[in-house]
Amino acid sequence: MLNVALPKGRLGEKVYAMFEAAGFECPSIKENNRKLIFENEEKGVRYFWVKPSDVSIYVERGAADIGVAGKDILLEYEPDIYELLDLGIGKCRMTVAGPKDFYDDGVRTLRVATKFTHIASDYYASIGREIDIIKLNGSIEIAPILGLSDVIVDIVETGTTLKENNLEVKTTILPISARLIANKASLKFKAEQMEAIMKSMKEQVKAYD
Repeated sequence: MLNVALPKGRLGEKVYAMFEAAGFECPSIKENNRKLIFENEEKGVRYFWVKPSDVSIYVERGAADIGVAGKDILLEYEPDIYELLDLGIGKCRMTVAGPKDFYDDGVRTLRVATKFTHIASDYYASIGREIDIIKLNGSIEIAPILGLSDVIVDIVETGTTLKENNLEVKTTILPISARLIANKASLKFKAEQMEAIMKSMKEQVKAYD
């Protein structure tokens, strides 16, 4: 069986549709239930839903042969996997955002609130800026409003949440999208199935563009 880790939510549903189009359908996944694992023995495929930030762990550790994770997760956690393909979906961007009236004069240590500590550290190191990182796990936007931080480093899709909280994008660090990833050992031992999936998905991405 080819084990596939899908990210829960809208992105995972789009990704499953791509696997389905590649000929690896599993009708039971569309049933209205709370199951997390779905199999199609005839097609030799098993899907399971996991938290988006956990997909790369399942793939790296071999519980999944293949999966889909955002580029933000791959850069933040640097899992030991193969990145096979940019699927061109789940597009957003990693940004530095802050209050509209904030200007970084570079004089004092910049306070940065984020859950992406690795990405934030790498970015500010690349521009030689000294920072104090404040790791948060949710509601990052309120950090500068309450004076906990000067700016935040976070993912922005539409920018609506920023606007509603009187914040704006100061800098775009990098674009983010969903990536097809594979376990290194699985890529050798289940090459035929993976090649078929990759070929179909490449064609789908081209058509989508």
